[in-house]
Amino acid sequence: MKTTSDRSGRLLRIHGLVQGVGYRNALLAEARRLGLDGWVRNRTDGTVEALAEGPTAAVNTLIEWARRGPPAARVSGVDAIPADSAAEPGFRRLPTA
Repeated sequence: MKTTSDRSGRLLRIHGLVQGVGYRNALLAEARRLGLDGWVRNRTDGTVEALAEGPTAAVNTLIEWARRGPPAARVSGVDAIPADSAAEPGFRRLPTA
């Protein structure tokens, strides 16, 4: 039986060359592959932001993926902040904020 401690949420802020290189779509595909809930969007400051919730191991796998990103990305850093808010089921792309 799974407990709530098996799940976690993280708000990610990804820095570097991450816009205009397919980063959002690649993160969306990876999060869906991992069965996570949440969203991804560009920020006007040039970063990409994502909320990922689900099994802790899957969230950690996404964070590791985010440190690399798709081939054209040049990630300089990933901030991963614990998040308590419940994401809607599924993973989606949001408008730029």
